[in-house]
Amino acid sequence: MAKVKRLRNGEGAGTGRSGPAVWGRMEAHFRAQAGVTQAELARALSVERSLVSKFESGDRVPDLKHAEDADAFLGAGGVLVELWKETDWYPVVEHPDWFGRRAEMDAEAVAVYEYARVTLPGLLQTPQYAASLFGQVEIDAIAEERVRARMSRQHRFQREDGPSLVVVLDESCLRNVVGGFAVMRDQCAHLLAEGLRPQVRIQVAAASSTHLAPPKTPMTLLTLPDGHRWVYSESLEGGHFIDAPQALARHTQTYDVLRADCLSVSESATLIRDAMERYDRDAQAEPRPAHVGQEQLQRKRRRQLHRNRVRVPRPRPRS
Repeated sequence: MAKVKRLRNGEGAGTGRSGPAVWGRMEAHFRAQAGVTQAELARALSVERSLVSKFESGDRVPDLKHAEDADAFLGAGGVLVELWKETDWYPVVEHPDWFGRRAEMDAEAVAVYEYARVTLPGLLQTPQYAASLFGQVEIDAIAEERVRARMSRQHRFQREDGPSLVVVLDESCLRNVVGGFAVMRDQCAHLLAEGLRPQVRIQVAAASSTHLAPPKTPMTLLTLPDGHRWVYSESLEGGHFIDAPQALARHTQTYDVLRADCLSVSESATLIRDAMERYDRDAQAEPRPAHVGQEQLQRKRRRQLHRNRVRVPRPRPRS
């Protein structure tokens, strides 16, 4: 732990390395000390070797689960986990102008209650899931910055003394495939891990529960330190905040009834685990990219079939 304290106190800052780069160097140190290759560590943690490489080079930020798993496998004695918790992963991030106010509220809220549908809420997304979402609409550089900004909002909710986070997920969030089967498998595993935190509760509004009356759109109820409460929702134009007493009471009642009627925390965890196992089977069954030579041969055969296909005479228009 002494090494972690030195890093926390700024010793070694003269290297000019970023927080992710420092953490990556530490993982590489313990991996080399254990005589483990990147490929072996990747297999042990069920991730791609390229992802381990990005973690160790500081090009990608690991989540807490990776830090915990790597620490245990490499016998780091808690150093990797402690360093992960103490690292300022996102010292400078920028949120879209219309989302800045919501991000500021996340930074000080004492309780956040969310309802999500189709896609998971940002506070529970993995970097890979978020990158897949942003990659659909943004160029790489902007998408990467958006992912960094989104991940920066999560840290205070992952601390032991973090604020309350209660999330009701429409089952469509688990069924909507974002980024592929492997990304969804890891995302489900992340949900299960986050749900174990004492201040986090995750429940699912099952598709089979036809009696539920969920909100028409995703929404968030935020409680600030002074007790003031807000309702936040989004539209195509941007984010919207409401604190009118009548509207706040109406949306709070809708949320409370939905939460009471949906699956319990343990039942929800079972459903999420089933989805994770299903995605794991699908990910393992996905065909791997063919060898370059095989791809060239297949293209050649397709061209041959195209040239040798039976020609069907087309009727000519009558004059």
